Amino acid sequence: EKAWEAWSRRGELSEDRDNLSIAKEMLKLRKRQAEMHGCKSFAEYQCKDMMAKKPENVMELLENVWERAKASANKEREALEEYCKDIGDDLGEEGIQPWDWRYYAEKVRLAKYDFDESVLRPYLSLDKITGAVMGVSNKLFGLRYVKRDDIVSYHPDVNTYEVYDESDKLVAIFIADNFARKFKSGGAWMSENRSQTKNLALGADPVQGIPIISNNNNFAKGSGPTLLSFDDATTLFHEMGHGHHGMLSDVTYARLAGTNVLTDFVELPSQLMEHWLEEPEVLKEYARHYETNEPVPDEMLAKLKAAKSFNQGFETIEYTSCALLDMALHQLESYDDDFDISKFESEELERLGMPKGIIMRHRPAHFLHLFASSHYAAGYYVYLWAEVLDADVFAAFKETGDVFDPETAAKAKKFIYSSGNTVAPDELFRMFRGRDPEIQFMLEKKGLV
Repeated sequence: EKAWEAWSRRGELSEDRDNLSIAKEMLKLRKRQAEMHGCKSFAEYQCKDMMAKKPENVMELLENVWERAKASANKEREALEEYCKDIGDDLGEEGIQPWDWRYYAEKVRLAKYDFDESVLRPYLSLDKITGAVMGVSNKLFGLRYVKRDDIVSYHPDVNTYEVYDESDKLVAIFIADNFARKFKSGGAWMSENRSQTKNLALGADPVQGIPIISNNNNFAKGSGPTLLSFDDATTLFHEMGHGHHGMLSDVTYARLAGTNVLTDFVELPSQLMEHWLEEPEVLKEYARHYETNEPVPDEMLAKLKAAKSFNQGFETIEYTSCALLDMALHQLESYDDDFDISKFESEELERLGMPKGIIMRHRPAHFLHLFASSHYAAGYYVYLWAEVLDADVFAAFKETGDVFDPETAAKAKKFIYSSGNTVAPDELFRMFRGRDPEIQFMLEKKGLV
C-alpha cells in the first residue's frame, strides 16, 4: 500500500517538485492558442485535425465504452472479493483496494483458467516470433527479408535487413534494434530514419527514395535465447505494424509518407498487425519450444485465449478514465488562478462513477501523454479510436474465411499501409470497408457485449 501510494502520487509528492502547477499553466496557454485559432477550447482546436473532427464525437465513443466497462469492472470486483472470502483473506469493510486488485486478479486468473503465462515463454523465443512476424508480412504483403550481416550498424546487437517485394524489387531497409542497453530510451517505438519519397533530384539513384525503417524494443538479453512474454510478442507485432506503414509507403513526397498521418489513424496499422499473433494458424507454425521445436500445445492456446478476456473491465476503466479526464480538462473554456487540477480530477471521476478499487492509469501529475508535449493532449482517446478501426478491419479478413485473404490484404496494403497522408483517413477507411467504421467489433473483442 505504501509503495502504491507513492507511485500513484509521483509528480505531486512535494511542493518543490509539484508538476500540477506547471500543468495548470500549460492548460491556460493551450486555451490561448485555441482562442487564436477561433476555438472555444483546446479540445475543439485539437479535434479539428483529427478523424473525430469534434469533441462530441470523441465523447460519444468514450461514454459508450465507459458504461459497458463499468458494469464489467464491477462484476470483476465482486469476483475478486468473493475469492478473498473463500480463501479467508479479510479485506475489511472497504473491500478490494487499488493496491490489492492486481495481486488478487492474478490469483483468480490462475484459479479460474489454470493458466500461468510463464509456461508459454519457452514457445515464444525472439527468433521464433521474429520469424512469425516476417512470415505474416510475407503472406499478407509479399515482403521478403534478407539479413545483411555485412552491413555495420550502430550497435552489435542490431540486425539489418534488405526488404524485397514479390517482384524482387528492393523496397526498404529494415533495422531491428530489440535489446535494452545502457542509455537507450525505454519503451518500444518505430523510427523513420529516412522516409519513402519519389521526389528526387534529376538523375538521382532511385535507391535514395526507399525508406530506412527501424523497430526499437527493450527486451532483456541473456546468455541464451531471449524468451518473450505474450505481451512482449504482441509489442513486436505492434511495432512491425508501424514498420509496415513506413516500408510499404508509396507516395510522391516524404512529408506525406508513412506514419505522417492524423494521430487517431496512426495506431491503426500497428494495432491491426497484433491480430495475426493471436491466430492459431500463426501460433501453431511459429510458437515452438526453443529446445525441442515442439509446437505450442492446443490446450495451452485454449487457456491463453480464455485468460485474455479476464480483467478486461479493469483494464478498460484504467485507460478510458484517463481519456475522459483528458477531454474534460481540455474542454474547459477558462481556468481561474485558483483552478485545482486534483480537485477537478476527484470531482470528475465521482461524476463518472469511477468503479471502486480502480484508479486512473496515469494521474495528471505524471500524465506524460498530456503534458510532456501537446501531441496527445485532448487526444489520448486515439488508442481506443484505433481499436474501433483495427477490429473492424480485421473483421473484414475474418468475414472471408481466410485471415490471409489475398484480395483483402491487397486492399489493406493500398488503403491503410501505402497511402500515407495523401487521402483523408476517413476516406481511406471507406475505400477499404465500403462504409464508416462500426463499434461492435471492438466491443466484442473486449468482451463488453
